Amino acid sequence: MTEAELARYQTQQIGNDCTLHAISAALQILCGVHLEPAGLIAESNRLWWRGRIFRVFPNWAATPRMQARFVNYLAEKHHLPVTAKFHHLNPPEELRDLADDHDTLALVTVYWLRKQAPPPIYYAKRPQNYNETTKAGGHTMLFAAYDTLHQNGPGRHTPPWGFINSWVQGGSALFWMTDHDFRKSWGNKATLNRQSCNRSYSTHRK
Repeated sequence: MTEAELARYQTQQIGNDCTLHAISAALQILCGVHLEPAGLIAESNRLWWRGRIFRVFPNWAATPRMQARFVNYLAEKHHLPVTAKFHHLNPPEELRDLADDHDTLALVTVYWLRKQAPPPIYYAKRPQNYNETTKAGGHTMLFAAYDTLHQNGPGRHTPPWGFINSWVQGGSALFWMTDHDFRKSWGNKATLNRQSCNRSYSTHRK
């Protein structure tokens, strides 16, 4: 897919729900099924009160392990040909190879500590950093592209790691991280694999 085609899967978050927006986009790309982020948010909150913990607290963050478990729950409930696994500290090169894999997508979570500068995240070709804060935190995005030719304007640094991100509704551009910043924050991801036996059920990325 082109950058503009990938960007249309972006939905804007309101609360601390980046994981649910990323999962919604991933399932739409892999399976052609549209589960609205608002519905996933409500369901994950409801399940928490019933003892099925797919996020730390209702309306709060989800760890990568929780993300994988929630995807597998959704796959079973909706009969989707998808499985999810948690991976920790794999080399970034492994993730880079997924940019051309039609059967696998990865939710990537970056973390930063209090008073530690969070990894810069850029939108489109703009030089502005959209991830400026002094609070500890984390953020989950859906890895979508690796493009060494992408630049934040003429003569500016090159951020090759592209993500479907929940900081904008749709649009025609992805969010990007430089190789240095991404490697520095690299650590956790939940990988979604489409089962090859049900390939015809899912939408191919082109």
